[in-house]
Amino acid sequence: MSDFFGILRAPRAVLFGNGQRHALGQVAAAIGSRALVCTDPRFAASRDMNDALGHLRASGVTAKVFDGTQAELPADNVHACVAFCGDFRPDLVIGIGGGSCMDLAKLTALLLAHGGPLDRYYGEFKVPGPVTPVVAVTTTAGTGSEVTPVAVLADQARDLKVGISSPYLIPHTAICDAELTLTCPPGLTALSGADALTHAVEAFTAVRHPATPELAQQRVFVGKNLFSDQHALAAIRAIVGHLPRAVENGADLHARSMLMYGAVSAGLAFGVAGTAAAHAIQYPVGALTHTAHGLGVATLLPYVMAYNASACGDELAQIAQAIGIDATTPEAAAAGAIERIRGLCAAIGIPRTLADLGLAADRLDWVAEQSMLASRLVNNNPRKLSVAAIREIVDGAYRGSLSFSAA
Repeated sequence: MSDFFGILRAPRAVLFGNGQRHALGQVAAAIGSRALVCTDPRFAASRDMNDALGHLRASGVTAKVFDGTQAELPADNVHACVAFCGDFRPDLVIGIGGGSCMDLAKLTALLLAHGGPLDRYYGEFKVPGPVTPVVAVTTTAGTGSEVTPVAVLADQARDLKVGISSPYLIPHTAICDAELTLTCPPGLTALSGADALTHAVEAFTAVRHPATPELAQQRVFVGKNLFSDQHALAAIRAIVGHLPRAVENGADLHARSMLMYGAVSAGLAFGVAGTAAAHAIQYPVGALTHTAHGLGVATLLPYVMAYNASACGDELAQIAQAIGIDATTPEAAAAGAIERIRGLCAAIGIPRTLADLGLAADRLDWVAEQSMLASRLVNNNPRKLSVAAIREIVDGAYRGSLSFSAA
């Protein structure tokens, strides 16, 4: 099988760098004259928000601001935003904030274009056509939503987080200005960066599917490929090298910029390659523990890497090389990569085990069973998964053991 297969899906433009937020008005005006802005109460009250609205006005764009975005994005929040539009009929939707704000913008743009209910779009390739154009302005370095084809929401009826995945959800333009992250507190910086690291590692170690001409037409997430590998390794280098610095000193603009670069690169990687077991297991874990997505996937990441090592040892050795681990054998390199990432997560305050995350011991079987329902993620894992296999990962992650059966 040739390694020379790649899929690249991205916004029409990614504006990256300090001060790029000031281009928002010009970017929006090139799309339309009426913008719905989706943000949260904290950012809505900030000077940066006032500046953004000023740039929109100066460029002739009328803005209507929905500032009620909720964390972990409940489905009801999306419906509330659509209702808030009323007769405004926006030409574009601007998401300013973290992942939930950008996902709200994507899903609102979807419903404005095609109507509900939301659950008819769950899964891949269910969006029937273009949505209202989205401009994504990220204020955290984590989810990568500013460049990805997926939006995640909490379905209260199912008590689980679900995803809607379609190339039509990729924002028209992404604006990535690390100066907007300078006020991000240490805890949020840590879990956002660890989320991005998980995206990058899972994209780089994802299964490699046969490179048929139909693959990208049948799957939004096509697995490991030439382009995703380049973005994933760049993300891993940047995040491992700069996340602890950004957590320790939030005013370190160089570390903030490299962390944002890593998060965007991770988004470009998993936006085509997809993620795998850590994300599949996090859905039920998050539902039970009511903890942030980034905390859950990062807690699980070292255990998933260890379980998968027998199926992706070469990739783990490449990760080790990328982050400066000197080892004499591929096995030692893989083990070193796992320990380095486990140590990094511990150093920035990520819980070491699922028990520390608050998961009850009597729910491990349920977590394993529910994880298998995320078939897209399960099938993207480099080592074949079953309920029993996931139960083994969950047990190790609960007890803090990186020792797993061989493939």
